[in-house]
Amino acid sequence: MTDQGNHLPLILASRSASRRAMLKAAGIQFEAVAADLDERALEADMEGSVAEEIAQALAAAKAVAVSLAHPGRLVLGSDSLVEVEGQRFDKPESRKQAAEHLRNFSGKAMRLHSAAALAVDGRITWIDHGLASLIVRPLTDAFIEEYLDAEWPDVSACVGVFRIEGRGVQLFETIIGDQFTVLGMPLLAVLGALRDRGVVTA
Repeated sequence: MTDQGNHLPLILASRSASRRAMLKAAGIQFEAVAADLDERALEADMEGSVAEEIAQALAAAKAVAVSLAHPGRLVLGSDSLVEVEGQRFDKPESRKQAAEHLRNFSGKAMRLHSAAALAVDGRITWIDHGLASLIVRPLTDAFIEEYLDAEWPDVSACVGVFRIEGRGVQLFETIIGDQFTVLGMPLLAVLGALRDRGVVTA
């Protein structure tokens, strides 16, 4: 790997608090640099692709964009997508839209795709994907309004309109998949890739 000088060994190309918290809890040294990327435009260009491919493409695009601005640095990009009955849902743009999303999720199975990619100098060196299935319990309008009173605007940055580490856990009857994928990144796979690159002690 390129000599990092006084830099930390890893850049996280994300402004996500949950992804930062996961890496910090795992003992990974990193700095966070948000990617300047039009995610909706990239999704539009991939119209017709499956959610897994779009999540991986977004994670890769974030990693590449930040790595080009930081030569020689290892950059981790990550992204999550939610689909319910074949329809993709992005982060809500307003509280009204958040309520609409929650009504759409009510009583249905949510598929949450979380992808991660590593890049150096604009080149992807590793990519992976995790999938979780979350069964949403029937949600009343009264619950949705009370929930958003407590969680908005924090959940405006969350696909699926929930933080599983907070009140978002009340949305679900069953969760199948590892907690890290639900939080927004396939962390076990990421740690394996970082070990392979000497960023984490093997």
